[in-house]
Amino acid sequence: MSTTQSPSQTTEQSDESTASKADRLAAFLREEAADGETYFKAKFIADDVGLSPKEIGALIVQLQDSLQDLEIEKWSYTGATTWRVSTA
Repeated sequence: MSTTQSPSQTTEQSDESTASKADRLAAFLREEAADGETYFKAKFIADDVGLSPKEIGALIVQLQDSLQDLEIEKWSYTGATTWRVSTA
């Protein structure tokens, strides 16, 4: 049994736009912060969001300035950045 992906599967994954990845991350953060606030490290939510920690790190910086309904801030750094997300 091979674990490699077919070219069509690879193309599908690479064709997903940055905007749709950002939308998926934003929806996840809204859900998590619905009760007030949440804290996270990218490496711990990567599987839940279906993105790599590196992708999350790049997208979260973009979302900080573009989302009006969420406040996103760097909270601390211990082995990786901890982010604080709260409803605005």
